[in-house]
Amino acid sequence: MSTRVDERPGGQPSGAPSPGGAVLLEARGVTMRFGGLTAVNQVDMVVHEGEIMGLIGPNGAGKTTFFNCLTGLYKPTEGRVVLAGKEIPPRPGLVVKEGMARTFQNIRLFGNMTALENVMVGRFCRTSAGPLTSIVRGPKYRREERETRERAQELLEFVGLGGSTELLARNLPYGDQRRLEIARALATDPKVVLLDEPTAGMNPRETEQAQELIFRIRDNGMAVVVIEHDMRFIFTLCDRVLCLVRGEALVEGAPSVVQSDPRVIEAYIGSPDVDESDEELDAEIGSELHTEREEGR
Repeated sequence: MSTRVDERPGGQPSGAPSPGGAVLLEARGVTMRFGGLTAVNQVDMVVHEGEIMGLIGPNGAGKTTFFNCLTGLYKPTEGRVVLAGKEIPPRPGLVVKEGMARTFQNIRLFGNMTALENVMVGRFCRTSAGPLTSIVRGPKYRREERETRERAQELLEFVGLGGSTELLARNLPYGDQRRLEIARALATDPKVVLLDEPTAGMNPRETEQAQELIFRIRDNGMAVVVIEHDMRFIFTLCDRVLCLVRGEALVEGAPSVVQSDPRVIEAYIGSPDVDESDEELDAEIGSELHTEREEGR
């Protein structure tokens, strides 16, 4: 698999599909309440095949809670989530089998397992050997074990970790751990991948590599939904962006539309002074939000 990404002036790779394909993931009226607290309120989102969708918002906006509703970790108080025309059950294991995979804001790898073994774990949902066959290590078990190992190695190569197969996950550099978690998600053969702050804690070179990897994931036929605080990264990467504020959808559209919306700017950095120009504000939102992320938000 090629690692080269051809850039267009807007940051998108050449040949990138434009939004408007078949709807793959659809959330309608999703609401999540915890007692008297409404964390997410009547949020809609549609993701098309071959599309990269960004999800942004200040801290406490409800982004991760919304992710948890999409992936079955939470059962929404109201609303519904549909994947490839089928309403998903509030059970993460079944959601993965239906074709949705995710990573987490805090890395969740098996530290004492090798990189290869971590990816093989993600493949478990696509194996069918029963308990008896596994115990006696029958022909079906051995065949699936071999196929799983081969597929895991392919995915390590795909994310750029082909030389780290036998290294323990806890001994990998931070950026490599992030990529390993993505490889494990890809091992489930998803239709859509949800990435929760995939560049958190990364240096500029690692962030660039993450962007290239996400483009390649999209180019392999998957849709991608990304939560991220790095505005430069998200506006360069995505076809469309949805901004949440206090659990509600504030604005959704092309990156250029969302980036220049005064409500988004105000949500992040407060009301602008009356004498600031639009150009100054556009530049400020990028620098302020990048600084916010670097300082640990």
